[in-house]
Amino acid sequence: MPDERARAVAEALTALGRIDVLINNAGVGVYAPSWRTPMDDLRRVFEVNLFAAVDLTQRLAPAMVERRSGMVVNVASIASKVTLPWFTLYSASKAALEAFTRGLRMELASSGVGAMLVCPGYVHTNFQAAVLSGRPSPKLSSSKRFASTAEAVARAVADGMEQGKRTVMTPGLGWALVAAARLAPDVVDTRLRGMMESVGGEE
Repeated sequence: MPDERARAVAEALTALGRIDVLINNAGVGVYAPSWRTPMDDLRRVFEVNLFAAVDLTQRLAPAMVERRSGMVVNVASIASKVTLPWFTLYSASKAALEAFTRGLRMELASSGVGAMLVCPGYVHTNFQAAVLSGRPSPKLSSSKRFASTAEAVARAVADGMEQGKRTVMTPGLGWALVAAARLAPDVVDTRLRGMMESVGGEE
């Protein structure tokens, strides 16, 4: 919420004096079909996944621009590039975050401040336990064996910043799925649809 974000920014500035890098990494989701997700849950998803990132950027970017240095890193998801049907509203919120990051980068192009998008795949965290409603399909849960660690994602973010990347995909194999979704969308849609068994309680 705005008051909590204002307090967090004030505490960080008091402790550090200035903030050179803002990493917007919050995220929450719903394992349920978009057409029957309660609107309160939808608003919460966008509040956490998009509005918080915009709010924090507005609070901190002006000082970066004034110093002509700094970086805003927005952590989206591979779901921002390939819509996941069991996570439609999450995908929509992260796609909005991607659009915000692209526009922000252009807005700040002459200011000395950068904006980088990060698109992780599945990462070993407590994310699934914290979803607002629903549950993942067993087929989705079994895909955890391909997951990254939080440490690996952090390293990829640091490397991306050092290399001046626009977008960091981690693991890099995710680009193959993005390419397949663009070249053969019907095939990819069918495969993704096949992974939806029991998502959000569906039969």
